[in-house]
Amino acid sequence: MKEIEVKVYSIATSIAESIIFLDEINGIRLLPIWIGPFEAQAIAMKMSGYVSPRPMTHDLLYRIIIRLGVKIEKILISDIADNTYFAKIMINKNGEIIAIDSRPSDAIAIAVRAGCPIYVNEKIFESVQTLTKPITEDEVKDFKEKLKNMTPKDIIGDNPYKNKENEEGNDEQEADDR
Repeated sequence: MKEIEVKVYSIATSIAESIIFLDEINGIRLLPIWIGPFEAQAIAMKMSGYVSPRPMTHDLLYRIIIRLGVKIEKILISDIADNTYFAKIMINKNGEIIAIDSRPSDAIAIAVRAGCPIYVNEKIFESVQTLTKPITEDEVKDFKEKLKNMTPKDIIGDNPYKNKENEEGNDEQEADDR
């Protein structure tokens, strides 16, 4: 499995939802992932340099990890199934690499605290609709305007990991509907 290194490009928020855009470091693709507003806030606060007077949840978790003498090696956005992304926090405990299952938003919130790299499994880039980095001011404006009307399905498209049996059943159902 090829891993593509990414970084946080931006976070778009509204009252109801947030989208984090991961920027392919050695390329032009942006991977949008819908995340919760609290996780978006935790990522944005850390990236902006804001220091909370009391530890936030992700700060606390990161402090515990460090106190236990464990090193966070990297974050891997590893899979997508049923329009849900999966991630792993890869830690090094006394030379042993351990993968901890995580939501991408929590893993990224930890990554921005740990300063560790973030990777995306190449098969995700190949199977979902990505965006291209805006270059000009006009492209940025157009991008923001299009974003207002997007839904997760617009970005992810049809689920590439759908069970073939289910697809065949759906085709039969569609034929019955005609």
